[in-house]
Amino acid sequence: MIENSIKSKILNSPSYKGVTSEQASERLEVEGYNELPSPEKRGFHRIIFEILLQPMFSLLLLAGLIYLLLGDKVEALFLLLFACFSVLITIIQESRSEKVLQSLRDLASPRATVIRDGITCLVNGREVVREDLLIISEGDRIPADALVISAHDLLMDESLLTGESMPTLKQVSNTLNNDHFEAIDKNSKIFAGSLAVRGNGRAVVYSTGLNTEMGKIGHALKNIETEQPHLQKQMKWFVRDFAIIAAMAAVTSIIVTGLFRSTWIEAFLGGIAIGMSLLPEELPLVLAVFMAMGAWRISRAGVLTRKASAIETLGATTVLCTDKTGTLTENKMTVSALVSESESWIAADAKPLTAETKNILFGALFASAIDQKDPMDIAIQVLASSNSHITQKLEPDQLVRTYGIRPDLLAVTNVIKTTSAIKFEAYSKGAIEAILNLTGISAERADRIRLQADELSRKGIRVLGVAKGSNLNITDGASLPDTPKQFQFDFWGLIGFSDPLRTSVPAAISECHAAGVRVIMITGDYPITAQSIGTQAGIVKSQVLSGDDIDGLTEAELKNLIGQISIFARITPLQKLRIIESLKANGEIVAMTGDGVNDAPALKAAHIGIAMGGRGTDVAREASALVLIKDDFASIVKTISLGRRIYDNLLKAIEFIIAVHIPIAGLALFPLAWGVPLLLTPIHIAFLEMIIDPACSIIFEAENAERNIMKRPPRDPKLPLLQSRRIQWAVFQGSLVFVMLASLLIWTTNAGMAENQVRALVFASLVICNLCLILVNRSFESSLMHAVRNPNRSMWILISIVLGLLMTSLFWQPMQILFHFGELTYLNLGISFATGVVILIVLEAVKNLWFKPGRSASNSNRQTYS
Repeated sequence: MIENSIKSKILNSPSYKGVTSEQASERLEVEGYNELPSPEKRGFHRIIFEILLQPMFSLLLLAGLIYLLLGDKVEALFLLLFACFSVLITIIQESRSEKVLQSLRDLASPRATVIRDGITCLVNGREVVREDLLIISEGDRIPADALVISAHDLLMDESLLTGESMPTLKQVSNTLNNDHFEAIDKNSKIFAGSLAVRGNGRAVVYSTGLNTEMGKIGHALKNIETEQPHLQKQMKWFVRDFAIIAAMAAVTSIIVTGLFRSTWIEAFLGGIAIGMSLLPEELPLVLAVFMAMGAWRISRAGVLTRKASAIETLGATTVLCTDKTGTLTENKMTVSALVSESESWIAADAKPLTAETKNILFGALFASAIDQKDPMDIAIQVLASSNSHITQKLEPDQLVRTYGIRPDLLAVTNVIKTTSAIKFEAYSKGAIEAILNLTGISAERADRIRLQADELSRKGIRVLGVAKGSNLNITDGASLPDTPKQFQFDFWGLIGFSDPLRTSVPAAISECHAAGVRVIMITGDYPITAQSIGTQAGIVKSQVLSGDDIDGLTEAELKNLIGQISIFARITPLQKLRIIESLKANGEIVAMTGDGVNDAPALKAAHIGIAMGGRGTDVAREASALVLIKDDFASIVKTISLGRRIYDNLLKAIEFIIAVHIPIAGLALFPLAWGVPLLLTPIHIAFLEMIIDPACSIIFEAENAERNIMKRPPRDPKLPLLQSRRIQWAVFQGSLVFVMLASLLIWTTNAGMAENQVRALVFASLVICNLCLILVNRSFESSLMHAVRNPNRSMWILISIVLGLLMTSLFWQPMQILFHFGELTYLNLGISFATGVVILIVLEAVKNLWFKPGRSASNSNRQTYS
């Protein structure tokens, strides 16, 4: 069996190094990717089926059928071609969106650390193959079933697989030589979908994909959310209401026209035209395209969107909670100080290490992980490697057990066998208070050590304590206690790390403040260190609240105080959750960064959880709405700006849809009241839809951000998608166009112009006015000239194509016949363009007054014009 062959390889090669890249590629080709079928994927046939169910498509087919019954084969063919064109455009846009979302799902899938070609590397979870050697760390989501060959305090949460809430301790099988693979205890195996909640280890993969335990019972991995709950609900109501109005207007038109004015066939055509003119069928597609393309644009800024609903919330964010290390700072740790109670070594002095400071470095080295990933562990290793007097290093066979960081003990402890293998020693490094508690030194000594730590912290240096436990009262690894608190430690000294502030951070924080977004730093660092970094970064409220302070506050007291504090230090995961909940209780919209297993509850509690991509754990990523591909604070700020831009542009598209449907519907209904022949037929509506669809889903989506987008307060998330003033503006635009065109219709009819010429003139004016509405709605507050200078290649391409098609329909005889157009003179064409220019000038003048700064629907804490 495959599993027994894997066991044989491990036994015959104790220093097993995994597979080569070539072997991995071959296995992927033969056995497929390590993934389960996704039930969420929308295929080509599903997209087609959904399009065929759309009301607009049904109306087009019905109109085509009526034309066919009338014997107008050309008109019927045109509508059929347009229906096919509409389907094609929708398929292209939907497929594009689906591909974008699928690529984002792939990025968001769990990652795995493996050894390939003898080198440790990070791969996508779906690329893990049989016999891969997994390196397991706290917070990793296991990508495949594997056999444990090394474990140090490795605790696995298997609830996704078994339903059991209690974690399971994993260990190497003591009977690996004798057992068949099936007989090996499950505590020596780890399974796909389980989570490492503590410790570390190594394991060899024996099953992937559908062959894993998870695959056998049919569980599917979670996908990125593709729905937008709040916006989608509002959009559904919006479309539903308009659909009801459209249906009522169409039925009324058919009855009135059929009974009093013309034949029932013509009445049906007129009713269909009215229904098409009132139905805002573009809205669901616009929302889907904006959210998918928005996620894509945000990913280009270095942030992965796991939940598309976060895009909606970004523009409303009022508080951004960030950690310090690696987000505000460069995460390029260097050891800058080694301080004992009697001696000190400062890196900047370029002096050699003394005996005591060497001991501190040695202790810190032996309290670090063997496979260094933590920046502080790496910094310790770098300094130790550069010092010729420190020749020893921690070997894998020396490490007996690792006690990881726990809420009750913020320190890491390694228990090792000495080189003589006769006795055991323990080395610990961690938060100063945790190390002082382990050592149990006198209060007087502890106070002196705290003063030393304070002095370093004021310089922005992160300080850890180092301690050693000797002559442990144990005989072997099996007799170790559950906690290192039972060992007796000696305090060795302090080790300080420098991590420079990212150069982009002060400007990014200043931009947040200008945008009405308060920045809060939450860190596990010493308060004085946190205050030093916070001051450098420009976090305005520099008073610091520690975790101990928070524990002494009631929920009501914390809620009242939290508005005055922007730096929190020595914070535990539970305290971080309390901070988030207090901010939310004050009505804040909270975005929060996190990277560890313990951050998951707070990440989930925040409105927008932001996981670290570089150093973040899988569980943190799964609890988050966004994942930073590069752990850079400036990326978060850019994402907030993009979120505001996406929401702004969505509003522009919706306003355009409302505005453009009003004159179309008005001209479809107007002949009923005025007593003139039908002006617009389904063919004309179909032509106009060719403008509306790409305009709202392509042009507005690609619009650049408003100039003041990060100089205005966040929007209020409680407000509806379209506020009354926004709806009024859209209705005003559409009504103005309708009044102009209705006046033109009355004037030309009274002047004795032929029906087909009137239709051509009014239709040309309507198309040009619609193009002008695009120009007007490109910006909320910028002038027309600024909008024209602002590049939007898609817009100019669309305008050129539309004008070309319009001229063809007006002056090419076959198209004139199809559209029932009469011959237009150049003077008539000039009138059409003049109508558009008048509309443009009037709307621009009104817009400047309508959106004048300070004229807001509400002058509360948040502006409501965005």
